Amino acid sequence: MKVLLFNGSPHKNGCTYTALTEITKSLNENEIETEIFWVGTKPVLSCMACGKCSEIGKCTFGDDKVNEFVEKARDADGFVFGSPVHYAAATGATTAFLDRAFYSNGHGSGADAFRFKPAAGIVSARRSGTTATFDQLNKYMTITQMPIISSVYWNAVHGNTPEEVMQDEEGLFTMRQIGKNLAYFLKCIEAGREKGLEPDMSEAKPRTNFIR
Repeated sequence: MKVLLFNGSPHKNGCTYTALTEITKSLNENEIETEIFWVGTKPVLSCMACGKCSEIGKCTFGDDKVNEFVEKARDADGFVFGSPVHYAAATGATTAFLDRAFYSNGHGSGADAFRFKPAAGIVSARRSGTTATFDQLNKYMTITQMPIISSVYWNAVHGNTPEEVMQDEEGLFTMRQIGKNLAYFLKCIEAGREKGLEPDMSEAKPRTNFIR
């Protein structure tokens, strides 16, 4: 089994990375393979609502890492999505990246890249804005039928530097417990499949709007 961890920080080895590595410790102890995927520092285009992804099965923009991430996502069994807090929200790159990744391959016919795979959102901040950002990340998962992995507190660490994050003992404990909980649910899903249990997707989803 493998968990793909998304690092939406412009700093590859910054505070968000520090939190993600704490999660990998628990996952690796439970014999779960891990990979941290960094968003990078190059510009990430936002979704243009062109609709081409429904025709070609991937985002039409190929100059950044979105399609690369989705290909890795298809082979992953679980996820952790991490972002630092910028103005009480996820980074602009994180938002643009996940909008396209989930819409082009998570919201429609290509939803198997994410659907029914357990995931957690985690955030890092110097001081505040964590719960708003945490709620934002959870919305990607709840629209894609992904079981959300919780911990003993809201999934956040605090610190202005990685060294300060390492002093946040409660935050680090929260991260480690995410890894343990994620590993537990992955093993539960594997055990269920061995018993022949599969999700019920027999009913077609109606599509409505509110203008008549």
